Amino acid sequence: MRNGMNRSEIKAGLRVAIVLKEEQCTGKLTEGIVQDILTKSLTHSHGIKVRLASGAVGRVKEIQGQ
Repeated sequence: MRNGMNRSEIKAGLRVAIVLKEEQCTGKLTEGIVQDILTKSLTHSHGIKVRLASGAVGRVKEIQGQ
């Protein structure tokens, strides 16, 4: 399973698991489909920030596939 540190691996429509800002201390993951990629840089050490179709915003921790 790929991690979410490289922007090139993440595309709209991809199923991912993210950690929400308020869940960073617990590490609880939220699964969903990527709607928008919010991080502009090519990589990010804490994960690329995305908005899911549900409206949740967080950093990608796992890329699960389509």
